[in-house]
Amino acid sequence: MDLRKLKTLIDLVSESGISELEVNEGEDRVRIVNTGSQAPVGQQVVYANQPAPIQTIQAAPSASPSAETPVETGFVARSPMVGTFYRAPNPESPDFVKVGDTVTVGQTLCIIEAMKLLNEIEAEKAGVIKQILCENGQGVEFDQPLFIIA
Repeated sequence: MDLRKLKTLIDLVSESGISELEVNEGEDRVRIVNTGSQAPVGQQVVYANQPAPIQTIQAAPSASPSAETPVETGFVARSPMVGTFYRAPNPESPDFVKVGDTVTVGQTLCIIEAMKLLNEIEAEKAGVIKQILCENGQGVEFDQPLFIIA
């Protein structure tokens, strides 16, 4: 596997917030594990070719989304499951919520698709949407922050 492809995979893991990615390509096997710490430690990359011993590479992450935009304070709505984040019920519909919208307890914030089931995620607290922390169609992990509500 060439270095450009490896760099692209590292950037993908860093930007998406996923905890682990494993790719098999022929005899090459690459496993990238996001350390998940708040300090910019990077990812641990394990690159293995079947006949060769496993090598560990430390890579600096690309600029994190939290470094680009200031992080708001308030209640953090988190993902209750692993799945795919959607801001609207379908591509033609408007988003459930936008930054600046006022939400009430029980109001639908987004949908997370898991195992072909669409799960509506509802607001646990009333307030104003200060920040949306996921992109539409992005994979999310259990307990990953989705929204900041203040």
